[in-house]
Amino acid sequence: MSHAGDFAGRVALVTGAAGDIGRAIAATLAAGGARVAASDLDGMALPADHVALALPCDVGDAQAVEALVDAVERELGPIDHLAHAAGVLRVADTVDLAEDDWDHCMRVNARGTFLVTRAVARRMAARQRGSIVVVGSNAATAPRTGMAAYAASKAAVHQQVRCLALELAPLGIRCNLVSPGSTDTAMQRAFAATEDDRQRILRGDPDRFRLGVPVGRIAAPEDVAHAVAFLLSDRARHIVLHDLRVDGGATLDG
Repeated sequence: MSHAGDFAGRVALVTGAAGDIGRAIAATLAAGGARVAASDLDGMALPADHVALALPCDVGDAQAVEALVDAVERELGPIDHLAHAAGVLRVADTVDLAEDDWDHCMRVNARGTFLVTRAVARRMAARQRGSIVVVGSNAATAPRTGMAAYAASKAAVHQQVRCLALELAPLGIRCNLVSPGSTDTAMQRAFAATEDDRQRILRGDPDRFRLGVPVGRIAAPEDVAHAVAFLLSDRARHIVLHDLRVDGGATLDG
């Protein structure tokens, strides 16, 4: 899928850019002509070959987020597009879930999304232009055993982003969600390390009340990146408040 020229002359901020999905988003936007600022807590793992600026940031730290956005706009210019892909996963059945794991998911996923989108939206609102896409998850609406902290944090993300989208739309700023399902990332491989694990994801797992993936494949990070790029671009100029599922039909109702 080509996005050539879609982002020519534009500035895009990508968070979570050291992760598989964030890295793919950064590369896709850069290929479309964007000047990409890439950020992640792990600054040493940030891509360098296709980004204009690479900066570490803890998205759960309000001061760090404001400093990040200020630095991007100072170095590259006003942010036209935000792709927020920062996120963490902690897996355990609820009765065994540690409070620290719950808090970590909420701090990075829910609080981080709020802080980053708020900081960028404030600046976009003053200019009355821009687009925002947040990477959510199909787990926000589909219960998963062992994923209470992650699913709850992503459900919070989805509602915050939808409220933000409603508030920003009259200002000419579009805000949408992309919700991946099973995607071939380090996060996914951490709990689906074997081929048997992957086949259970694809075929479904009745013992864990999980449906399979109708298209019969696990997504590549690029599949998610292309969806994000489309929603950020002017091709999607009349799309707002949308949750685009990229899960191969795994939730059936998406």
